[in-house]
Amino acid sequence: MLWGRARGKPLKDTPLTEFAPDVYAGLYAPLFMFEGRAEVSYDEGERLYKATLPVRFRNRLAPGQFPYPFWHDKTKWGGYQSATALVFYLRPDDGRIKVVQFQPGVVDAELAAKVDADVAAFDGQWLWTDSAGRTQPQVTLFDGLYDAANPHLPQIDSAYRALALELREGECDDCHVPRNPKKIERLVLLQTPAHAAGEIKRILHSVRSGEMPEDEDGHEKPLPPAVEARLLARAEAFDAVLTEARAWEAKQAH
Repeated sequence: MLWGRARGKPLKDTPLTEFAPDVYAGLYAPLFMFEGRAEVSYDEGERLYKATLPVRFRNRLAPGQFPYPFWHDKTKWGGYQSATALVFYLRPDDGRIKVVQFQPGVVDAELAAKVDADVAAFDGQWLWTDSAGRTQPQVTLFDGLYDAANPHLPQIDSAYRALALELREGECDDCHVPRNPKKIERLVLLQTPAHAAGEIKRILHSVRSGEMPEDEDGHEKPLPPAVEARLLARAEAFDAVLTEARAWEAKQAH
């Protein structure tokens, strides 16, 4: 599914971020408080149903409860803080969500100033270690996405750490981060364990097919064979342990 800020443009012309459904449901939907009502209409231009839900953004969460430091960009942070509604675009044929956008409004200046005073300056790190030695953001470590008793969680953590090193070596972090330096219209994020897990199949496909990384002009740039081999090996290992973890979760559900 696609996610982002409403900009008053057709969806096809709006920059949006791609998420696996569990990543959106586990990391982004909980950032809002809902009033419990919705207005549903049909958007003739998009040929999609549209459900509008009034919301308020939870800007007083602990830093580790945000999927990444939203305050890295003042415009983005202000837009989230002023959000008045989420708009869900649904396919008429099966009712599945295709796009979700948040509608920015006017920021409450007094509240925003108080919140901003509590937020640490962004130091360029999408993952960080807190004063107790724990990796943050906490929510991206599968907190709430998997049962705490899932026996595969330690292996997921170690497999991701190994993969993260190769993603850096393969230049994936040059583009697939929230600041979106190359202004990708359909951005895919890989900077945390949960984001990478949601896109692991895409990572494997893109590397195997040679689609990624790209050079400065947007053309395919082959990875050195040794780097590609290590990246694929780490990605396959991460994918394998995720498959085992999800199978365990499915078994508990029954």
